[in-house]
Amino acid sequence: MLSHEDNEKLVRVGPGSVMGELFRHYWLPIFGSADLEKNGQPQTVKILGETMVIFRDSEGNVGLVDNVCPHRGAPMLFGRNEDCGLRCVYHGWKFDVDGNVVDMPAEPVRSRLKERVKIKSYPCVERNGVVWTYMGKEGESDRPPLPNFEWNMVPDENVVITFRVQECNWLQALEGEIDSAHAPILHGRIDEGGSINQWVAKRDLRPVFECVRQDFGMSIASRRVIDDEHYYWRVNQFVMPFYSLVPPQSNEFYELSGHAWVPIDDENTLCLMFSYRPNEALHPKSRPVFLEGFRGRETGHHSVHGYEDQGPAVPYGRYTSKYRRETGYHFDYELQKTTWFSGLPGLWVQDAACQSGVARVYDRSKENLCTSDTGIAMTRRMLLETAGAFAEKGEKPERYNDPDLYMVRAISLTLPKNQPWADAGAEHMRAELGKGFGYELVA
Repeated sequence: MLSHEDNEKLVRVGPGSVMGELFRHYWLPIFGSADLEKNGQPQTVKILGETMVIFRDSEGNVGLVDNVCPHRGAPMLFGRNEDCGLRCVYHGWKFDVDGNVVDMPAEPVRSRLKERVKIKSYPCVERNGVVWTYMGKEGESDRPPLPNFEWNMVPDENVVITFRVQECNWLQALEGEIDSAHAPILHGRIDEGGSINQWVAKRDLRPVFECVRQDFGMSIASRRVIDDEHYYWRVNQFVMPFYSLVPPQSNEFYELSGHAWVPIDDENTLCLMFSYRPNEALHPKSRPVFLEGFRGRETGHHSVHGYEDQGPAVPYGRYTSKYRRETGYHFDYELQKTTWFSGLPGLWVQDAACQSGVARVYDRSKENLCTSDTGIAMTRRMLLETAGAFAEKGEKPERYNDPDLYMVRAISLTLPKNQPWADAGAEHMRAELGKGFGYELVA
């Protein structure tokens, strides 16, 4: 159980909040590079409670600026994206991607006003199809380097990355993925079809959990019995400040996967999902399945057909899903009776409906946690300790600004019962570009 006060401390992310200020010390992945065209229409985004517009200028640079023009408060969403800047349509003030005023057509030629006025902006960097921003107050020389997440550094053919909006706070979403007890139940079928029913985790629905606090966050290991001599271990990773990593399965579509749960505001989350192989291209069928869905159902990724574009005026409108609370997540009672345990149309929808379906900020004081929630309880404790140290002393997590801290993998191992997973998995949990899994994926 999480007290109301503690839950509020962790899920509130706006300016001045403890977690919001802590998040501002990290680079945040906020948009897909392919979704921004040169001189294209600006798009509204909202990050940590701040409404901004994002655009790509004539030279290909990405700008992230306040939606409010500092002149008379007109919306920059309607700005003209032209000639290496965004021009307010009200009086023509034009801003570059760094927030500098480069033109004031209604002002005297000799006016020095543009030297004193800027629009609020945040720096953006692109890497491998993802736009990152830094919202802290530090100057360029004092910012941490971009984090070396393996999924954002492998070749294009090795990875798929998709975005969607989820209608709950970041922590509710994150906790759904570090909880591996739900997977063979929620994602299962009541008929004999599907790979989940053949999954080793389906054979033992009462896993034992062991958690280890790491310098990057938390390792949450679940142990299931395979036979009299072996255990099956799945180790999910929580990586500060809001990342989750999921181990590979043992079928032909093996890949590492996970999410960045980027807070839009207190009640909505930008979910960036990644699936990748560290040292080889994805299975030829994986990319089309991830992007198109499979037989009308969603996978762990949001399909291109599942979006219901709300337009550029809505924060992350292009990433809004038709599978959401007001549409009932397209729950199908008939399919629940005959085929799918949940009756919900695909993996991520099943997760989102359970994480978000009751409330955007659920009252965690009403929970009754059990042994399978060990990882959630320990992660909450770690986050509260981190938030407390930051609020009271300004302390940030150790090594938070070390880019290689984030070179982490989730693992799935089959081990003799007397072999500790932490020892056997230590080397495999360290990511290294071009390195294979290093162990056999056993069903």
